[in-house]
Amino acid sequence: MKHKLNLIFDLPQTGADNKRFLKKCDVVKPNFQNYYGENTLRDQDLDIPDLSEIQVLRHYTNMSSRNFGVENGPYPLGSCTMKYNPKINENVAGLPGFQNTHPLQPVETVQGNLALLYNLEQKLNAIFGMDYFTFQPSAGAHGELTGIMMIKAYHEANGNFERKVMLIPDSAHGTNPASAAMAEFEIREIKSNEHGLVDVDDLISKLDDQVAGIMLTNPNTLGLFEKEVAEMTDLVHRAGGLCYYDGANANAILMQTRPGDMGFDVVHLNVHKTFGTPHGGGGPGAGPVGIKKILEPFLPKPVIVKNNNTEPNYDLDYDRPQSIGKVRAFIGSFAVYVKTYAYILAYGAEGLAEVSEAAVANANYLLERVRNSYHVPYSEPAMHEFIITSKMLKEQYGVTTTDVAKRLIDKGFHPPTVYFPLIVPEAMMVEPTDTETLEGLEGLANAFNEIAEEAAEYSQLLKDAPHDMPITRPDETKAARKPVLKV
Repeated sequence: MKHKLNLIFDLPQTGADNKRFLKKCDVVKPNFQNYYGENTLRDQDLDIPDLSEIQVLRHYTNMSSRNFGVENGPYPLGSCTMKYNPKINENVAGLPGFQNTHPLQPVETVQGNLALLYNLEQKLNAIFGMDYFTFQPSAGAHGELTGIMMIKAYHEANGNFERKVMLIPDSAHGTNPASAAMAEFEIREIKSNEHGLVDVDDLISKLDDQVAGIMLTNPNTLGLFEKEVAEMTDLVHRAGGLCYYDGANANAILMQTRPGDMGFDVVHLNVHKTFGTPHGGGGPGAGPVGIKKILEPFLPKPVIVKNNNTEPNYDLDYDRPQSIGKVRAFIGSFAVYVKTYAYILAYGAEGLAEVSEAAVANANYLLERVRNSYHVPYSEPAMHEFIITSKMLKEQYGVTTTDVAKRLIDKGFHPPTVYFPLIVPEAMMVEPTDTETLEGLEGLANAFNEIAEEAAEYSQLLKDAPHDMPITRPDETKAARKPVLKV
């Protein structure tokens, strides 16, 4: 709608001029009733608080200070890798040539974008021992589903429709069985042994001609490296299955070993964990999937191809009759991949090796600092994360993992992942990440140890924690499923 505004744009010079100015600034009001009908007009005033600007500003500023992030302190969520993201990557992703392009532009006009993705694919292939990558999946679990769909398409293309079983360890990420089930696979659980590793004998007993593959995380969700991984992938291959690598913990193995060398046919990555792109906040996410050559026909389309002798240099190939199709709109979360590419270029091969070494060193340092205060369920060396529990505190003082986590908030730290993996009672999964400082590690270790001491003398203090937050202990399950968005 267009409405003529009868406004005087010359600024008034005196008080009298100001009165005349306001009087003349008369807007010709549109008759909304003619447009929308009489019943659409509001007949009562909105119940809006009468607040000044400074009151509103202070309210939202104080609300924002309640948020906790890596800029505030250590964020040791195990298996989530809440690491620091270099701010220069945000600047690179915001360059006009990246920011102002659109996925529906002709490929001739976005050659730089396609070149970046093509080059990123080559680097990820080299880092993880794969032959191809697709950038379509929106995030990690979506990448899992994409990889499993390609495994399913592979078996069906070979006439093996009876292969409807996916093997998954009991220590797997919860998204693994969910993704496999969404792809219509039956789940067979593989047990862990007393060391927290996959029980190979149990794996052997579950192999038959119905097995389509195995989904494995290495290091596993307990933060332990599966030392018999090559034997396991060989067993699955000899049984006719394929091997899927959950790359959520890939920041522990960067430039140390590669999933492709371990015998895996598929790997998904969480670039927000491994390559320093933002995690959380509703997205956008990215979960690229790498594959070996045998799965190339089934890649989601289109596929980026390089034409060495013809124009344009980079193109999108849609002519893929065996493709599983698109798994999301366009090519993927492009800005996230710009940050991924910038991260890899900035670190280089030696720097990426240092990332994994720092992640493992930080985790083991922190574990040793808290070992005497908490129960450590496994003796195997930790990788980038570790498991401790409140078993001793619960047995002696009635203090649970929830109590420890809530008390950490009072001490200015974000709690770790709690009650996961499910196979460890009262578990706390702690991951300090490669970017955490010595000061941060010491502060977190001191807080854990102080809480263990408090449990012995002031257990009720822990049971009532946190004490300094506007909300103490809500029903978290109900809050997630039935949030109260207004009062």
